[in-house]
Amino acid sequence: MEYRTHEKTGARVSLLGLGCMRLPKLDPKENAIDIPAAEQVIDAAYQGGITYFDTAWPYHGGQSETVIGAALKKYPRDSFFLADKMPAWALDTKEDREKIFAAQLEKCQVEYFDFYLMHAIQDNNWDKYCDMEVYEFLAAKKAEGRIRRLGFSFHGSIELLKKVLAAHEWDFVQIQLNYLDWDLQDAKQQYELITAAGLQCVIMEPVRGGALASLCPAADQMLCEAAPGRSVASWAIRFAASLPGVLCVLSGMSSMEQMQDNLATMTPFAPLSDSERHALDQALAEYRKASTIPCTGCRYCMPCPMGVDIPGMFQLHNKVYAFGKTRGRFREAYKGMESGTADQCVACGECLSKCPQSIQIPDLMENLRQLASDK
Repeated sequence: MEYRTHEKTGARVSLLGLGCMRLPKLDPKENAIDIPAAEQVIDAAYQGGITYFDTAWPYHGGQSETVIGAALKKYPRDSFFLADKMPAWALDTKEDREKIFAAQLEKCQVEYFDFYLMHAIQDNNWDKYCDMEVYEFLAAKKAEGRIRRLGFSFHGSIELLKKVLAAHEWDFVQIQLNYLDWDLQDAKQQYELITAAGLQCVIMEPVRGGALASLCPAADQMLCEAAPGRSVASWAIRFAASLPGVLCVLSGMSSMEQMQDNLATMTPFAPLSDSERHALDQALAEYRKASTIPCTGCRYCMPCPMGVDIPGMFQLHNKVYAFGKTRGRFREAYKGMESGTADQCVACGECLSKCPQSIQIPDLMENLRQLASDK
């Protein structure tokens, strides 16, 4: 396992981290964690050299913190780094800051957090973070020793990122970065702004919720031929990890197979070569022709008040229709769903402010409804 040094504090962090938003589940459509399977994944991570574990208040409907806390309890506290986050959307009063933070410490069974973040800063919630004086509260916790390093995760505009970076003193920043979003969602410019500010990046969604674990048949073949024996997913992990300003690359591993593949990718770690970057560019160009919906399956948009399975609908489109343009197969699969289809969408817009990818969900639901129609 490769390790990188957090320049502001000297902490040696594993380049690969375990993101605890996608632990093994009992049912793919529900939040309930398969605890024995999750503990197996977490133990394999620790034993494989991973020292960075990232959780958050809403992950798995609030269960992630409890599960990761219990799983790590058997290991020496100074042998791993635990990251957690303060969610603006859960704050109704300033008193809620203390309630949530205290509950997180208790759920995770720790006395302090090694890394702590203001969660998912976006253009529509930055004012709330400011009004609730969240930074000031967390800075006080840092002074008390309850937080060792203070940062934020980001899903907003470039202009907002500039404002947030200048607003306070930070220790790190977590951003969504992968070879698709490098241009699609300004990840390149975000990365450059953060590193220019003298900060290191923690990377989330390097495989884009699994979307980059398999691109399309033609693109997958290109990558497999360019690096025989390596998985398609490994290209995404290596792309992010090859950047010098990156401290840790988080991957949400929901199976032992994924864990073993990622550990093999990082042990030892080999940055992308120039020829590999060229092959990746060619594969990405082939993938882009499919016009997939850029959903990562994070499920922040759920539950839908009308019962639409929003991530499920987008996954159906991407897997059944996007690459082959087989409308008949899509229509058949769509009609085979018992519930949660786009027909239930009433375009209420409740999901729009929740989507970190800024996907125009109601518009796409109408497109899917028309795609599935017999006309």
